[in-house]
Amino acid sequence: MTFYDRGDELDGLETAFESQGHDLYVVYGRRRVGKTELTKEFCGDRPHIYFLAAQETEHRQREKFVEKVAEYFDDRVPRIDGWDDAFDYLGEKLATEQLVVAIDEFPYLVEENDSIPSYLQSFVDKQLQGTDSILILCGSSVSTMESEVLGHESPLYGRRTGQIDVQPFAFQQARDVIAYDLEEAIRSYAVTGGTPMYLTLFDYELPLKKNIQAQILSPTAVLYNEPEFLLRTELRSPARYMSILEAIATGHTTPNEISGATSIDAGPLSKYLQTLRRLRLIGREVPVTASAKQSKRSRYQVADEFLRFWFRFVEPNRSSIEEAPAVVYEGTIEPNLPDHVATTFEDVCQEAIWEKIRHGELGPYSEVGRWWYGEDEIDIVGLAPDADRILFAECKWTSEPVGHALVSQLREKAERVRWGPDARDEEFALFSKSGFVDGLADDVSDSWSLLGLNEMDVIL
Repeated sequence: MTFYDRGDELDGLETAFESQGHDLYVVYGRRRVGKTELTKEFCGDRPHIYFLAAQETEHRQREKFVEKVAEYFDDRVPRIDGWDDAFDYLGEKLATEQLVVAIDEFPYLVEENDSIPSYLQSFVDKQLQGTDSILILCGSSVSTMESEVLGHESPLYGRRTGQIDVQPFAFQQARDVIAYDLEEAIRSYAVTGGTPMYLTLFDYELPLKKNIQAQILSPTAVLYNEPEFLLRTELRSPARYMSILEAIATGHTTPNEISGATSIDAGPLSKYLQTLRRLRLIGREVPVTASAKQSKRSRYQVADEFLRFWFRFVEPNRSSIEEAPAVVYEGTIEPNLPDHVATTFEDVCQEAIWEKIRHGELGPYSEVGRWWYGEDEIDIVGLAPDADRILFAECKWTSEPVGHALVSQLREKAERVRWGPDARDEEFALFSKSGFVDGLADDVSDSWSLLGLNEMDVIL
């Protein structure tokens, strides 16, 4: 797979490797986000030992690890009785040469022997510390990496010199891959999200419709069963989690709504939601003006565009897709895709807002997010760090140009947002897929920014 972006992450690893002394780097994140590709790209032409752990017995894992070390040093494979001996052997070799040592899927080692972190603590303290080498621990099980490597109770706590929480690509990063014009790129991103593997499966010389049919709606395609596969690798009984994800993807975003859609009582539902958040499959959102810890006005959203697409359009229609995928696309997906993309468009507009803030074209705001109260909702609200200025923005993914009605509506809703002093400064922005009616720009003040796709293309 072609390697894209991750420049900041590579720079961090390169700086660590070139600096004096040892390093212990932790690379973790959801499955498919590109942790292995990042690690391999960094190893590159540098002297390195790359070990990919597997779901095997502890004895076989240890054998393969020692074989990897011996192979690099062109050494006879020694007899090793335990992980302490294995790491001692590695330590002896690192005394002679600066290396990158990468252990990928580290949680698989911990599954078979939960004392591995203790052995590694001893290795870091006694042997790695006296070298210029770097040890990278990489893993997809976020919970295991956070508890067994990064957590306060871990023997390795305080030993790491850096960590990379690898995230899916934002839209700006994904555009390096998506070879469509901006409008079609936003539609495509609403389907694949920013997971590198999903992005690179699409053939951007083909229309989006063809990619969806070939890569998602075909029962033989990788993405057809991908979410179910991901859940089964993390959870023993994924059925209820599947129901919750489908409920959220189809618009049931509050705990009460999710409970009603799934018939799961509030108590158990809370635990399921916590697990899905821990796995980074959903996110919890509160109004940007509210406290995340104290607010009871929480909403949940599927944290990945592809999963949101799949649970909205694929999971409820599996039987029909097996029989007539083209009919499902034309009758269900195509008519409802604009509504699905509208949510993604709001997130892309948030990226554009942050770009304008960074370039001093808006400014400065320290928090940007959605706001709602009762029946009122504003797509984007920005809060200034000194609480004397606020930004209001609406995002319209519609086929008609935006007109004066939206300007009036946004002004009215802005008056009902209680934040900052009465004399606060206010800025406004409108984003529109289809542009604006003639004369609108002349009828609003300088505190308004009107941004169509052409303007967004420049910003992004």
